Amino acid sequence: MLAEKVKIVNDVLGSYRKQGSEHLYTCPYCNHHKKKFSINFDVNVFKCWVCDIRGRDVRRVVRRFGSFSKLKEWDKVSGIVDFANMQFDLFAEEEPVAPQRLDLPKEFKTLTGKCSVVDNIPLSYLTNRGIEPCDLLQYKIGYCSEGEYEGRVIVPSFNINGYVNYFIARSYTNHWMRYKNPNVSRDIIFNELSIDWDSDVILVEGVFDAIAAGNAVALLGSTLREESTLFQHIVKNDSSVFIALDPDAEKKALGIARLLMRYDVEVWKIDVPEGEDVSSIGKERFTKLKNSAVLMRDDQDWILKRKLMSL
Repeated sequence: MLAEKVKIVNDVLGSYRKQGSEHLYTCPYCNHHKKKFSINFDVNVFKCWVCDIRGRDVRRVVRRFGSFSKLKEWDKVSGIVDFANMQFDLFAEEEPVAPQRLDLPKEFKTLTGKCSVVDNIPLSYLTNRGIEPCDLLQYKIGYCSEGEYEGRVIVPSFNINGYVNYFIARSYTNHWMRYKNPNVSRDIIFNELSIDWDSDVILVEGVFDAIAAGNAVALLGSTLREESTLFQHIVKNDSSVFIALDPDAEKKALGIARLLMRYDVEVWKIDVPEGEDVSSIGKERFTKLKNSAVLMRDDQDWILKRKLMSL
């Protein structure tokens, strides 16, 4: 079985050099000129010593960089059932539902172009939240100075076809109601248009957290339901998931991890420092935290590792 797996990976990644129990290939993620992409077939893990991409299932490499036939070969050798697609079929709705679409408030003003003096207040608020000019453009962020959403920045969500399916309206004037969001279903993948399911997917609580984290989905809270659209997509795409919830939501984070692991999803836990959230940490610091994330196996595994890291 080992020789067959090595042959399949060789067909996908090319030649290798052997170093102990590791097979070293050219990294398909960063394409570094040296063979620094290590695969240990005995324990079924991989890691690049240059870009630090890593995982505990070599099948993910075959799935992403190999052909469909190579993936089927791997599954046959490994005795794997097409679990992700099978589970997705179980989740399928009895009747197709039209994708949710809605309009932005008619008073919406974009912040992606040349800004006026009136724009300075929402811009100042966004800057203090760590939002950069490139973020304004990428996420099409704007605001309302009048109407139902007066005094609020607007962060739209775009579905896979580029249509608005939700938006966040956050007060920048210290209104007692911080958020005033549309009265429509929240069972959407916030900004699905921007998500790369073949890369690590990061789960965070809010939209500003998602902007800081990168390839991230805002849960719009701290829970993930088994029947939700987001959960189905994670399982179907066999995505590696990094969970980065606020410290006060640790029990909920463990619950999400436990649920995902039941479906054989690779889950990593990012330890957000006490008193902070992802958006306050900033992009550079968050990347460092992600690189030191803990691979989840069970609750006790995570709790023990966290205690050891605090010594």
